[in-house]
Amino acid sequence: MSTETSVPPPRAEGLDASDAALLDTLLREAPIGFAFFDTSLRFRRINQTLADLHGVTPAAHIGRRPAEVWQAEIAEPVEAVLQEVLDTDRALLDADQRVAPADDEGDGRHWAFSSFPAHSSDGKINGIALIAVDVNDRQLAEEEVRRSEERYRSLVQASSGLVWVAKPSGQIYEDSQEWRAITGQTLDEYLGDGWLSALHDDDREKTEAAWHKSVTERSVFQMTFRVRTRSGGYRTMESRAVPIVRHGETVEWVGTHTDISSQREADEMRHRLTEQLSAAALRTARLQQATSMLAEALTVEQVVQVIMEVGRSAIGADRSEVALLDGDRRELRLVNPGESGAAARGDLVPLDTPSVLSLAVRERKPFLAETPEMLRIQLRTPEIDEFLTDTDERAWVGLPLLAAGNTIGALRFAFTRPRQITEEEKVFLEALAGQCALAVERATLFEREHTTAEVLQRSLLPERLPEVPGIALHARYLPGTKNVQVGGDWYDGIPLPDGRFGVVVGDVVGKGLTAAAGMSRVRNGLRALALSDPRPKAVLDGLDRLFSVTEADEQVTTLAYLVIDPVTGSGVLGNAGHLPPLLIGPDAEPKLVYTEPGTPLGWPTPRSQHPFTVPPGNTAVLYSDGLVENHRRKLSDGLDDLVAAAAEAPADVIASPERILEYLVENMLAGYEQDDDVTVLAIRVVPQDP
Repeated sequence: MSTETSVPPPRAEGLDASDAALLDTLLREAPIGFAFFDTSLRFRRINQTLADLHGVTPAAHIGRRPAEVWQAEIAEPVEAVLQEVLDTDRALLDADQRVAPADDEGDGRHWAFSSFPAHSSDGKINGIALIAVDVNDRQLAEEEVRRSEERYRSLVQASSGLVWVAKPSGQIYEDSQEWRAITGQTLDEYLGDGWLSALHDDDREKTEAAWHKSVTERSVFQMTFRVRTRSGGYRTMESRAVPIVRHGETVEWVGTHTDISSQREADEMRHRLTEQLSAAALRTARLQQATSMLAEALTVEQVVQVIMEVGRSAIGADRSEVALLDGDRRELRLVNPGESGAAARGDLVPLDTPSVLSLAVRERKPFLAETPEMLRIQLRTPEIDEFLTDTDERAWVGLPLLAAGNTIGALRFAFTRPRQITEEEKVFLEALAGQCALAVERATLFEREHTTAEVLQRSLLPERLPEVPGIALHARYLPGTKNVQVGGDWYDGIPLPDGRFGVVVGDVVGKGLTAAAGMSRVRNGLRALALSDPRPKAVLDGLDRLFSVTEADEQVTTLAYLVIDPVTGSGVLGNAGHLPPLLIGPDAEPKLVYTEPGTPLGWPTPRSQHPFTVPPGNTAVLYSDGLVENHRRKLSDGLDDLVAAAAEAPADVIASPERILEYLVENMLAGYEQDDDVTVLAIRVVPQDP
């Protein structure tokens, strides 16, 4: 329905007699109510349908306000709506009203009132049009749907299952006395996500994940889990829930919990022998999976995460810890500190004090304590009673980590209940410890090499950028987390003999010493050429000649080189196949400055340079592709994201090269795994004092 509903009075200018008669007929015969009010909210026109609704003739309405002719419970909200339309100059649609005819003592019918401003030829409001539509049939239909839902809910409640109801978000919001009678939960403990706390520890996580997945995808939820009873035992429940959808939106979830404990116990008895026979094969598969996961772990921290996951899934460990021998081999350093044992001191476990970890290292064999009493007997330390009082752990396994015959640390699993370790499980754990030791040794070497590569990479970059009056500079370099080799990214700032200043960001494609050596040659060559003839075209021509002599044909190198006047901010840009600079200012939208990109160095194409101005108070950002591209984000999308991120930067961040780089790097890498080096350089032309 159009909101342009200005209705002229009878015989309005521009209407001939036949037009006015047609309008009168439409308003009189239409099945909708219509009225027109002046700006003092007095009736100027009303059709018979709307007048009949209130049992007053049309003539009795003219010149009077609704409150003077209608019932107060109808007139007051209508006048409020009319006044709001008058104040805001906008239409208000579908306000639901229940109206009882003058001779009817019943509930009446439902009408939807819509009000629209009417304007004169000069655009001013000269009245308000009101249209009333009978929506009683629609209301009755909705009530019938609600009654059907109530019948369905009553039918479900009469079934053998425990009924539960949740909001569209998945939060329980109605009581289920049957559930609370079984679990002993209070109402507050049950509502929201509280029902999940009554589930068995081994079932809660997967049930919660499945429930949230169903809520998100609006799919049927079906899950079997164990529920803790008020007596401390467990019952097995099969749960099923479906979304109630209305007008394409989920309005609530309705589900049932059915106790299938007896059925489950029978199934378990029937399959117990099969499970015992397949246990060895299952653990072998888990060991193979753990070996595969450990092979992909690059850092010690990632190794620990794998061990924690395997300990939880394979043997039901509640806690897992890895400890490594320190340099003098007299203490164990915890990689993931927790409740490691009675002899733990901060993150260190002394080898000369009895503990699960220290005994496994000293004796070079597995340590098993399946109950607190067994731990007390084996450790024989005065602190054991205090430890057992403070911890909820009730069974322990300690395993030495042996690599090439040398002990490098220990692995510890703990359980919050007494736990018997079978011979088969012992074999599995010893094999797991062997794989863990190899992974830790490999990860330690990786971290050492990664640190060395990062130090080498930084040694090839400027120790600090020069200070130039009128220019504010800042650069950041973040090495790729997946590589232990040096890369080819670099940046530089060069004061020029003519008083101008040059900045460059480049990228030698590839990793390792070859890329680093090529980067070093190109960087030094650019410095020498810039000091002789700083023009970007001349510098790029010279680098092409240098590149053809010193670099391999497959070596791809790109760079962006900018020469700028520190006073005016005017300059020239040369681009050898590199990404477009980003220009950011306080009074304009950020933009990528596209020029002819040119080709990478060494390709025999004519070089050119282009005007590039950084107005005082503005900042130009040069960057490598690691900032905007990765295996999950295309380059074009990354460039769009870079401009969008810059547009959201606060004014105080834009005014600082250091802060704008931190802001851009943080926003561009958020949610993505960095898989390449990231190099960024910002040059800001400082406004001159008046």
